[in-house]
Amino acid sequence: MTGSAHALAALASGPSPLWYATRASGTVSLLLLTVTVALGVAAGGRYAPQRIARFEVSALHRNLSLLALAFLGLHIATAVADSYASISPLAAVVPFASAYRPLWVGLGAVALDLLLAVALTSALRHRLGRRRWKAVHWLAYGAWPVAVFHAVGTGTDTRLGPQLLLYAGCLATVLAAAGWRLARATGATARRVRLWALPAMALVPVALTAFLAAGPLRPGWAHRSGGAVPSTAPARPTTPPPATHQPVSGEDDAQGGDSE
Repeated sequence: MTGSAHALAALASGPSPLWYATRASGTVSLLLLTVTVALGVAAGGRYAPQRIARFEVSALHRNLSLLALAFLGLHIATAVADSYASISPLAAVVPFASAYRPLWVGLGAVALDLLLAVALTSALRHRLGRRRWKAVHWLAYGAWPVAVFHAVGTGTDTRLGPQLLLYAGCLATVLAAAGWRLARATGATARRVRLWALPAMALVPVALTAFLAAGPLRPGWAHRSGGAVPSTAPARPTTPPPATHQPVSGEDDAQGGDSE
């Protein structure tokens, strides 16, 4: 078989292009969500940038969140359309209803529902009032760690070095934004929050590293998490091997062999 034939056979037996599109769009949506959350945390409160207007920061935050939702929609559409993972449209929005990796796909559904709640209430912001809208808007911050664990637990490329660096960069970005926000906050309440928030933030990368070492980075994680491992290896032949010659009684002795 020629090299091109081997390549075609590998493509035919491996995941479809939709599977790769799902992974790519999920990674981009996580990056955009990370930047959106970090910008919202760092520029929140009473902070007023000096070089750019506050409304420009708000517009950037809003546009990034909409772009993240667009890539998230592409991520879900390709995952549902791809028969490799067998994720139904219902499982994409109802948490833990998927037969394929129910826990980790379920976390993705939770993140989606939280972000949709933020998007819908943002469209009705003037009717809800600022206080109610802001209370729901905090769900976006909760959606980010859920999305991270969804990506780490579901992604079959989690063991790849570039993907691990990407997760580490997302985590460092949000923690840096939160640390900077806490550091510039003033007042007795801010001091009390820093007493428990800063140690808790230091434990986050430790917990994620421990989870990676005990789960996704160990061999066989895809099977334990409820999914199949993409494979490009050709299928084994199903025909039985040819029967081997069985020596008759006394033949071993005639050939000088010893049976063990």
